[in-house]
Amino acid sequence: MSTHAKRERLLLADLLEAAGPDAPTLCDGWLTRDLAAHLVVRERRLDASGGTMVPALANRLARVQGEYVAKPYEELIQLIRSGPPRMSPFNIKQFDEAANTAEFYIHAEDVRRAQPDWTPRELDRVFADSLWSRLEKGARLMGRKAPVGLVLRLADGRTAVAHRGTPVVTVTGEPGELVLFLSGRQSTADVELEGDKDAVAKLMDAKLGV
Repeated sequence: MSTHAKRERLLLADLLEAAGPDAPTLCDGWLTRDLAAHLVVRERRLDASGGTMVPALANRLARVQGEYVAKPYEELIQLIRSGPPRMSPFNIKQFDEAANTAEFYIHAEDVRRAQPDWTPRELDRVFADSLWSRLEKGARLMGRKAPVGLVLRLADGRTAVAHRGTPVVTVTGEPGELVLFLSGRQSTADVELEGDKDAVAKLMDAKLGV
């Protein structure tokens, strides 16, 4: 049975394959080959992938990431498309959905929106609601570095507080766009911001996300 995470995985693999190994992405300093290597290391080298959160593992992660960047690009794409190893926690459906649905959506947009001719992607309502649910649960973590109060709002009025403080900036948009904004892609997210002008400027420059 297909899941959101599995669907986004295949879309991301297709986008990376079509773009080729040397295309730009929205990930600062990364080409598509770097992003592909990151995705593979994240699922297949749990001994190193913790370096994104644990400073003591940062050097190990950089070394392992470099090893995967040097692999044939086609091999990386196939490893992404085929999914994690059999014994990986990412093979558990619930864990895969929780950990990869937003992750793969964000990185798919990292590839799409780095191209000059990109066009908005219309998300089906079930998927959009799934992204909003994950955003509600992770908003405080992703917004913890916001320099101002930050409230996320959908067009129907539902809200999530990402950071408490004053002054407050309210960011309104579709679930997918709010996910991109809160993951540090403020400049490319299609959202509306309400609040003090200086507070909005600070928020646009902030390093949001995990």
